[in-house]
Amino acid sequence: MNRSVPPPRGRKAPPCTLVIFGAGGDLTKRLLMPAIYNLAKARLLAEKFAIIAVDRTPKPVEAFREYLAEGVRSFVSDTAAGPATEPFDEQAWASLASRITHFAGDLTESDTYARLSDVLQKTATLHQTGGNAVFYLAVASQLFGTIVEQLGAVGLTREDGSDWRRVIIEKPFGNDLDSARALNDRILKVLSEPQIYRMDHFLGKETVQNIMVLRFANGIFEPIWNRDHIDHVQITVAETVGVERRARFYEATGALRDMVPNHVFQLLSLTAMEPPNSFDADAVRTEKHKVLEAVSPLDGEEIRRNTVRGQYGTGAIRGEPAVAYREEPGVAPDSMTETYIAMRLAIDNWRWAGVPFYLRTGKRLTRRTTEIAIHFKQAPFALFRDTPVDALTPNVLALQIQPDEGASLQFSAKIPGPEIDLGGVRMNFSYKDYFNTEPTTGYETLVYDCIIGDAMLFNRADGVEAGWAVVQPILDLWKDDKTVPLEIYPAGSAGPDGADNLLWRSGRQWRPIA
Repeated sequence: MNRSVPPPRGRKAPPCTLVIFGAGGDLTKRLLMPAIYNLAKARLLAEKFAIIAVDRTPKPVEAFREYLAEGVRSFVSDTAAGPATEPFDEQAWASLASRITHFAGDLTESDTYARLSDVLQKTATLHQTGGNAVFYLAVASQLFGTIVEQLGAVGLTREDGSDWRRVIIEKPFGNDLDSARALNDRILKVLSEPQIYRMDHFLGKETVQNIMVLRFANGIFEPIWNRDHIDHVQITVAETVGVERRARFYEATGALRDMVPNHVFQLLSLTAMEPPNSFDADAVRTEKHKVLEAVSPLDGEEIRRNTVRGQYGTGAIRGEPAVAYREEPGVAPDSMTETYIAMRLAIDNWRWAGVPFYLRTGKRLTRRTTEIAIHFKQAPFALFRDTPVDALTPNVLALQIQPDEGASLQFSAKIPGPEIDLGGVRMNFSYKDYFNTEPTTGYETLVYDCIIGDAMLFNRADGVEAGWAVVQPILDLWKDDKTVPLEIYPAGSAGPDGADNLLWRSGRQWRPIA
């Protein structure tokens, strides 16, 4: 039996043309096009919507449409639990595909943008999308500035009347504080800040957005969300994958640059921010920026004491052998690039003074998971002194970002029986089970928000620079002091021993990744 199409949740986006630079790349095929397909199925895109797929290599448009369709079909198949509950919708895809135009050109040549201007005008006329356009930069970061400048040179960033032009810039936004500042300066000479949407796909996850709702819409949480009740916070972003085919990029980047100033600090900011005055984009982003500004600066001694860097060695992932990072194709045999970073940070403000924030992220770990764990202070033990109870179950609120979005609350309960004996219990909430949600890539919300002009989930210039400012002293020390240790940890483990010591010396321990 065919399921009826549910009414769209949220208003329909206005007409626009989406111009995708790097349309032949992996990101577009695996994540961006499935997200656009999901938006089309949910009837959140305007009927007057078109895509110009910009790629370096000329291809027949029908062949290119089929190439993108492969990515969408693969996403539908891979995310289905058993037989697909929502099989690939040929009709929805056909409607979307008919509005895709392929455009070939060298992104470093000015002539490409002059031709693109003509194609954009013809596309807008054919599909009645008007003067609205989103330019999505799914390309190598070294092209960001060039593309924005070239778009400006041919007038494609100019907004006339009620028509708007917006640019989505993928990460990485710079590779250190100086380069991030330089890139901001460069693009802000062409675009105004409201036109710039700096992407971090973690912010498209439902649980990430739910952090604010959980905190600020529930009277049971916000009164205890502070140093009086919280002992410490753990943020974990663990991956089972290795460097794979990204050795050239990763050798020059490493785990710290790749994950911390963007993904990990977004989770930190949302967890620690003060209540904004509203859900207005600038109100939210201002409070997030204040968190990063309040992170206590790290000097050399604190970096050595409160950070741990590691690199995966040989091991096994789910029973399958895994080679060491230095044995991966394209990696130097004596590479000092970190694939794991753990750190302890302090936020020096009224709410969080004295509460340590422990952050860790790494590759080739035991299990893929992203989690924020709020560890509350222990209740007094005096009441249980004359009972068999020898310890109280830690009270932990865990927000699971991926792979299964949800939340759990851990607390103590009495084990049935004549004596007072306690056991740890856990209440679990799963988005998939409770709301019967369909699989998403995480890009749906972000693409939709850009089209409707809501920048709340995107990074502002000062927020990007504040994130880099926190990690820059670490990068500088690693560069200047070759004695800073790089611990080798077995692939398939929870990381280096030094990360455990980071917590053990204060009587704490990480939540298990397994």
